[in-house]
Amino acid sequence: MPESRRSACFRGCCTSEKIRLDVPRSSYTLHSPIARGSESVVYEATLDGRKVAAKKPVLSTSDHLDKFHSELQLLCTLDHPGLATLVAAHAKPPDYLFFFPFYQHGNLADKIHVEEWNPSIKQAVDIAIQLAKALQYLHSLGIAHRDVKPANILLDDNLRPHLSDFGLAAFKKDLKHISVQNWRSSGKPTGGFHKKNMVGTLIYMAPEILIKDIHTEKSDVYSFSISINELLTGVVPYTDLRAEAQAHTVLEMNYTEQQLTAAVVCEGLRPALAGSDAPPDLHQLIQKCWDVDPQNRPTFDDIVEKLESVMKQINMQCIEGTEPGKPPALASDPSHIIRNQDFQEKVNWFATGEKLFKKSSQPRIQLWNGSLNSVRSYAPVLCWGSFATCGRRETMEDTHFLLPRIGDEKDIHAFGIFDGHRGAAAAEFSARALPGFLQDLGSASSPADALSQAFIRTDLAFRRELVSYRNAKRIAQKDWHPGCTGIAALIVRNELFVANAGDCRTILCRGGIPYPLSKDHVASCPLERERVTQAGGHVKWQVDTWRIGPAALQVTRSIGDDDLKPAVTAEPEITETMLSLEDEYLVMASDGLWDVISSEEVVSIIKDTVKEPGMCSKRLATEAAERGSKDNITVIVVFLRPVSTAERIY
Repeated sequence: MPESRRSACFRGCCTSEKIRLDVPRSSYTLHSPIARGSESVVYEATLDGRKVAAKKPVLSTSDHLDKFHSELQLLCTLDHPGLATLVAAHAKPPDYLFFFPFYQHGNLADKIHVEEWNPSIKQAVDIAIQLAKALQYLHSLGIAHRDVKPANILLDDNLRPHLSDFGLAAFKKDLKHISVQNWRSSGKPTGGFHKKNMVGTLIYMAPEILIKDIHTEKSDVYSFSISINELLTGVVPYTDLRAEAQAHTVLEMNYTEQQLTAAVVCEGLRPALAGSDAPPDLHQLIQKCWDVDPQNRPTFDDIVEKLESVMKQINMQCIEGTEPGKPPALASDPSHIIRNQDFQEKVNWFATGEKLFKKSSQPRIQLWNGSLNSVRSYAPVLCWGSFATCGRRETMEDTHFLLPRIGDEKDIHAFGIFDGHRGAAAAEFSARALPGFLQDLGSASSPADALSQAFIRTDLAFRRELVSYRNAKRIAQKDWHPGCTGIAALIVRNELFVANAGDCRTILCRGGIPYPLSKDHVASCPLERERVTQAGGHVKWQVDTWRIGPAALQVTRSIGDDDLKPAVTAEPEITETMLSLEDEYLVMASDGLWDVISSEEVVSIIKDTVKEPGMCSKRLATEAAERGSKDNITVIVVFLRPVSTAERIY
């Protein structure tokens, strides 16, 4: 293009011989918005009859306008197939617009988490190679992207990635190296410092950025590794993390920004690494890329070379897998690779536990008769109700059972709650299997022994079923170890037995006063910590409290959690209580209730509620949710005596 025809912006500071920067208003039409952010809105648009994406930045100050021209200057220098390069621009008032190719498949984040796309290892590595080459190109120009994440990776019709959104990108020569000491010596940093320098998206930020240092090309390497690991796992980094005190595992914590920053920088917290279906060399590369020390991270020259080597290995496995007499290589056969969430959805754990329940068609509970108190001074009259809510969680991992009678025994009742962690599988299985084992254990010497054995047998049966499913389905799920805490109450005439393993709780209201019938089994308890240690478990202080093993489990007793056995036992603690006329009701609940409501408050709330157990259960659960409980909430209320009309209403 001759000099006289060179396209320029309104100011004249941005010029290009290939890209039109002065597109007339009549050439384009904006349609519906397809993405919104704090700094821009992206529209589906038409430019000279071609479908494009139009990015309209929010320009409310002169600084914003300067930033628009800086981004435009940078975009005019880019030309690489792995980048979403600029098509045209409208760079004069009143509208300032960037025009980019329209990618039908949207961004990688939506592809993974909205469409639930499950790429093969080969597809994932291919995307990683192309993205690495795009960043290699940027770095060769002296440009740091500063916001590498799946939401900024667009996919074309062939699922090839194109890195986009250069609103934070900058030439390295323009990034002044401001160390922690530098800004401390100049006084307290201002909001302007953070706005200009601490940029990006928190969960993809490198540790050096979180401690207020400046982006370098090695910071892009860190963000790249977090993004590729997300592609491999299908899990947004840290989304299954929760920070309340009673979280079962550190992998179930919802960190605040401050806690997450501290954990990433000081404790080396990283997202859960891709499963065993990924090649070991790929694991090692990801771990090197997210090293806490930027100097230890490889360059994109090294990354591209390593990824291409991994791809060669995968291609060789594909070739070998097609030869007669050789099974297909797992890494190259994505049909056999199912993520944890998909695996849980494909297995009906309720039905699996139900099979054991149905085996107990002839319960032998009557054999307990000889072990019970033959004198019946009091006969409780029961009515019960329950309520469960997902609360602030996206998924429900609590389950419960109500067994109004066992076999033909009208005065034997059982109730139980199970609170799952690392998935709902163990809880769902236990809610069906444990009642079955309980009915089949009438020959036990006592109801207490039957309860204890039911917990232990449920644990063994679940772990056995988990292994059999893995083997039968050829699913690479060696790193998935679901578990659940549980509490069960067995009422045999006028005797109450409560078995607890974990941090669900039961209280008995006697004469208007709550009496605890269980205690929490958590690693912060010195006796439990000592028991776990003596059983070979490793306990250490992590994030907010004492936790067990690599999974950072907080509870010390549970069903499942096969990676932590035998230290985390399924053997429950049993309390035995003789019921009397003073006893009003039982309240059983998962820790989602007890995290925010005390036993005394539970009694007070029930006192002010219509005395119907279902309504009391719902009132307690909704009150816990209103108070900000961040967990699933399940409540069972069992009234132990008839309630008069006056008591029921007032």
